[in-house]
Amino acid sequence: MKVEETKLDGVLKITPPTIFEDFRGEYIETYNERLYHEAGIDQPFIQDDISVSSQHVLRGIHGDAETWKLISCLHGKFYILVINWDKDSPQFGQWEGHTLSAKNRHQLLIPPKHGNGHVVLTDEAIFHYKQTSEYNRAGQFTLLWNDPKLDLYWPINNPIVSPRDSDAQYLT
Repeated sequence: MKVEETKLDGVLKITPPTIFEDFRGEYIETYNERLYHEAGIDQPFIQDDISVSSQHVLRGIHGDAETWKLISCLHGKFYILVINWDKDSPQFGQWEGHTLSAKNRHQLLIPPKHGNGHVVLTDEAIFHYKQTSEYNRAGQFTLLWNDPKLDLYWPINNPIVSPRDSDAQYLT
């Protein structure tokens, strides 16, 4: 298992503990509580979720004040953007992008008060995340994916976006 810090405090890039490939296919251990705890990742994950999306679908940018997320790509490839939305942090408003795929098997650990959104780069992708609290849409913030004040980079120009994501307010 390999754990790397990223430019945003608290956001970690993780290579899972077991990735095995032979003539039959692959075996990946995506989470092992003991190994993750030994690596200092001891958040109490209580819910797992999956979203399946088609190419050019953009989901997010969403987050809340209490949830840690451990994000993986189970199939396909997507670009994920993480933004620090902690108003008390010196990194408030800073963001970074990563590509997660079924090939590279990287994971991202995202702390509370950080938003994340992703856009699918292959025909289809399966986005998996473990979280430390139950899903609570009412407690989430949504940032406009193309707000010019955030100056975010997305690798495509015309994503497919839900009404929730396209109707978010511009920053004032």
